Amino acid sequence: MSIGPTIALFPEASFGAALNCVGIARALKARGARPVFICHAGFSGVFAEYGFQEYHLPLADAPVPETYWQDFISRHQPHFNLDPADQIETYVAPTWDAIVETAEQAEAPLFALLQRLRPDAVVLDNVVMFPAIVRAGCPWVRVISCAETELPDPNVPPYLSGLPADDRLHWQTFVERYNSAVGPVHHRYNKFRSRHGLPPLDQGQFLEPSPWHNLLLAPSVLRYDRQHQLDPARFTFLEGCVRQEAPYQVPEFAAGEGPLIYVSFGSLGALDTELIKRLIVVFAEFPARFLVNVGAFRDAYRAVPDNVILDQWFPQPSVVAEADLFIHHGGNNSFCEALYYGVPSLIMPYCWDGHDNARRAVETGTGRRLHRAHWTADELTAAMQSALEDREMCGRLKDNESRMVPENGVDLAAERIVEAARQGAVKSAPLIRLPGAD
Repeated sequence: MSIGPTIALFPEASFGAALNCVGIARALKARGARPVFICHAGFSGVFAEYGFQEYHLPLADAPVPETYWQDFISRHQPHFNLDPADQIETYVAPTWDAIVETAEQAEAPLFALLQRLRPDAVVLDNVVMFPAIVRAGCPWVRVISCAETELPDPNVPPYLSGLPADDRLHWQTFVERYNSAVGPVHHRYNKFRSRHGLPPLDQGQFLEPSPWHNLLLAPSVLRYDRQHQLDPARFTFLEGCVRQEAPYQVPEFAAGEGPLIYVSFGSLGALDTELIKRLIVVFAEFPARFLVNVGAFRDAYRAVPDNVILDQWFPQPSVVAEADLFIHHGGNNSFCEALYYGVPSLIMPYCWDGHDNARRAVETGTGRRLHRAHWTADELTAAMQSALEDREMCGRLKDNESRMVPENGVDLAAERIVEAARQGAVKSAPLIRLPGAD
């Protein structure tokens, strides 16, 4: 019996990227491949629970504690109330600094692990390049599971800016401020790349397109009209990449019936218990049923109204499939899951590509946007009511659902990854440069 290719999946230390890769890994396994996971600290057991072999990544020099990113987010919570431009110096630049530091620490052990594994291909779902992946000598596939803005183009707003598609006046101002703040850590990162034989990246870029293949989680309803079209031989747009979970049985609510609203701000967003408590006060007076993901902080909540159920974890895709509205932080995986099931989004972004997705939801008529801190009870109530009652938006979302579901993005992603692994068996890496990125 022939043995299929070994595919090492290496997602960043976030549940969005991790669970996105689980869906792809299942589709790879169905094609006869052997998917395995390389785990950051704190993700031990996440992939094993889905039946995949894990290889834990020890970090050289100063080991990163399991709570590293939770502690980092906790320190920066006040900055999430700022506009995207004002987060550049306070949050974005420090985050890049932390990301580059962890990449530097991971390089030696990651290279050693890949030499031991000898995978036929590596799948990288991250925002930074690890030189060890190129040095492994096998094809690598980049998964862009943040917003499409992560790949620059003259017709696409700057990454992390949350700026409108038609507001070019402010694009350049944002880019200049961004490059100024991020410049020192970018220079440090390029020196790190040079030490390991990789060429420098253009200003502000921390991860190049793969010469083998690149997968973008960018449903057609959200896509921009790029000035430089991406080569379909090297770039595949996915109509979402949604994993399948067991069907979710909606629990009985003491308050009875009403629309079902699911609320989740991701594993790190659950740290903001004060925001969620403030939301629950408004939920108590709204005629709907609420499922609220509070992560590991269930004990922080005392009196919970009869129309609200809290839990530390939900099988999110299955819950979204049952929901009438999804309130979330704008993470690309959450947004794509809402689109996949034809559910309107009310996005309350706090950082990173959440700003871009919140803006794009409004521009494309697929959701609503509300500042995470600067809202009144009346404004939140009006936003929820409007999202639930907008028949035109509902029709648009159902039409989009009928396009996304048949394509089955996880299968298409797996197909492209297996193709890349097969190419690597017969030829060296092709040369590629992203057009318009200079």
